Amino acid sequence: MTDRSFVHLHCHSHYSLLDGASRIPELVARAKELGMNAIALTDHGNLFGAIEFYRECRDAGLNPILGYEAYVAAGKRHDREARRRGDAGYHLTLLAQNRTGFKNLIKLASAAFLEGYHYVPRIDKELLETYRGGIICLSCCASSEFSEFIVKYQLYEATDLARWFVRVFGKNFYIEIQNNGMDILQR
Repeated sequence: MTDRSFVHLHCHSHYSLLDGASRIPELVARAKELGMNAIALTDHGNLFGAIEFYRECRDAGLNPILGYEAYVAAGKRHDREARRRGDAGYHLTLLAQNRTGFKNLIKLASAAFLEGYHYVPRIDKELLETYRGGIICLSCCASSEFSEFIVKYQLYEATDLARWFVRVFGKNFYIEIQNNGMDILQR
């Protein structure tokens, strides 16, 4: 049995194409089996599973945390300079804190597809500033801009970026720490 105070805030489902293997009913059932009282869904670039996830969690007596792992363009979302998928955008975990936050996630995800699509649905820092209300921001995984600075030992750049996130999200910005066995995450 897991400590009930622990909650996975970065989880992908089968709606994260080529990256998530868990179907939502099994993901929720496993969280329940482990004694957790909540779980987040943060699929890559979309909110496609949000309604199914919300209903499954409520039916299982778990608190659903709705979010998504956004792709953030290095410059503007309208830029099309990237020549391959991996260069199109950095990863960033966004979680809805409340109804306003979920509405803002919908606006961000929609704009990513309609305005920023280049290999992946992308947002930019301008959109983050516009639709930040009710959102908790996590620095994300090894594919985030923040992590890239850390891995390259560019600590001044990482600090400046963290300051930008704190300016935008205030106390709703957190450094995400992962330990999933990847060597790059052990630094």
